[in-house]
Amino acid sequence: MRLKVFIVLFLSGLIWSCDTRVENEVLNYKTPFELGSGNETPTYDQILDFYIRLAKDFPEINIQSVGETDIGLPLHVVTFNPDGDFNFAKIRENKAIILINNGIHPGESDGIDASLILFRDLATGKRPAPENTVIATIPIYNIGGALNRNSTSRVNQNGPLNHGFRGNARNYDLNRDFIKADTKNAASFAQIYHLLKPDVFVDTHVSNGADYQYTLTHLFTQHNKMGGNIGQFLNETWQPSLESALAKEGWDITPYVNVFNRVPETGFSQFMDYPRYSTGYTTLWNTLGLMVETHMLKPYSNRVSGTYALLNSVIQITEEYKEDIQNQRMMASTRYKKGDFYPTRWRIDSTKVSRLSFKGYHADTLISKLTGHPRLRYDQNRPFEKEVAYYNTFIPSDSVSIPEAYIIPIGWNYLLPYLDRNDIQYTRIDRDTSLVAEIYYIGNYRTRSQAYEGHYPHYNTKVHTSRDTVIVKEGSYWIPTDQEGVRYLLETLEPSATDSFFNWNFFDAILQRKEGFSPYVFEDLMEQMLKENDTLNRAFLDKKETDETFGQNAYRQLYWLYERSPFAEKEFKRYPVLRITGKK
Repeated sequence: MRLKVFIVLFLSGLIWSCDTRVENEVLNYKTPFELGSGNETPTYDQILDFYIRLAKDFPEINIQSVGETDIGLPLHVVTFNPDGDFNFAKIRENKAIILINNGIHPGESDGIDASLILFRDLATGKRPAPENTVIATIPIYNIGGALNRNSTSRVNQNGPLNHGFRGNARNYDLNRDFIKADTKNAASFAQIYHLLKPDVFVDTHVSNGADYQYTLTHLFTQHNKMGGNIGQFLNETWQPSLESALAKEGWDITPYVNVFNRVPETGFSQFMDYPRYSTGYTTLWNTLGLMVETHMLKPYSNRVSGTYALLNSVIQITEEYKEDIQNQRMMASTRYKKGDFYPTRWRIDSTKVSRLSFKGYHADTLISKLTGHPRLRYDQNRPFEKEVAYYNTFIPSDSVSIPEAYIIPIGWNYLLPYLDRNDIQYTRIDRDTSLVAEIYYIGNYRTRSQAYEGHYPHYNTKVHTSRDTVIVKEGSYWIPTDQEGVRYLLETLEPSATDSFFNWNFFDAILQRKEGFSPYVFEDLMEQMLKENDTLNRAFLDKKETDETFGQNAYRQLYWLYERSPFAEKEFKRYPVLRITGKK
């Protein structure tokens, strides 16, 4: 009996001793947020210093610098692996990898503080280390924005007292830059992403499209766009599992409330994350992507706690579904084959409506004392819970067949760094080669009238296609589509794709004629051409008769004829990237 009592007391002492040691270590590694008022977030130097201290004191944590940013400082990746192994190629053999991106908008700092606490808790043992999952974080992605510290740029946000700025050192919004990669930050992110090849990606944000009861909202990558079995897994297993795990911890979460200046109960749609966005970019390699958007009107300490709970839940469900996630990703990597159709644009399927139980606040429409016009005012003393319409099914509005390969002519080899950063495989054509190719000509397109992230992007682009024998010059590049980066190629090289390189103005030089005509000389040539071409002459006379504006404009008439003459340059609107389909 005495022996039993002794064993119980001894074990109790061990447990007490372990708990005390952990609590003491936690106290020794309190984060700047925890040491503050609950309404403060650390500076860039404080963030980096904290992770460096953890890495020095705990062999399970590693910090490394990868690439540059526009402010001249490197990006960092902090990794927690209880095995102390930080070779990602080796890690992938046995474990899943989660990548957390923080501070893409440094004024939205909730994830920065939540991740500091998470990594401290993992290192000290306060939170049990996952057996089959390695966690990595970019502590702060927009370093330039973090150094532009202020207290005013987040006008609607309830804390922290001081914070960073949305734009980076070159005033780019980095969450619109992933596919076009104008910034060094985006180029370095690609390097980090392909080094880690994460199974799960989380980007931490704060937003306010309306007022409602939730602290947490989620923005999963759009499941139809992700496509196939992995899209179904994301929508039917992964998302509900995260919601359930958070509910067990007492945290409600709802889809990102995609409204602006209207009330959520009228219904809203899922956000479409095209490849310009982080989760849209990571989806191109079948990573399960998620943005957490906390509600900026909630107290800062609550938002940090909610983000911590979400990251903790992501780790839990990654552990639970590790095999499923990796199997789904492996199957998806070979899904797209030559000849298949690939969606390049999407639209909401308004016939498919989900019913979402939503916890909001009643709002009144008042006449503004300021403007004299109607305005919204939410009443937090009048909460409600009701079903609202939620549109989360998208269908393709345009698509292309997948070619066997693309060819980038030698004159356009400035695209190669984009391909290199994204692990795209290609070969150099070593001699002039004659082959049959599909050639795109740009048809209709529209262009933004205001600058958007350093560009005036095109949209609603249409092309028409011809097949012809072309001479491909030595030094051009053959890019097969039978590779893991096939979706990246389709999204960037197909002009009709929403975030294609064409739509981001990479090929604007082809949209301007380089040659022209002098009317006083050209008119004589056209008279002779019309005499020799009766079909063209009839079309010209019909156009003048039926189009009054055309008939009254001499230059327009000559230009119309010029476009149909052998003198018009063939390069005008001729898209330089060739498609090889293997068809005769």
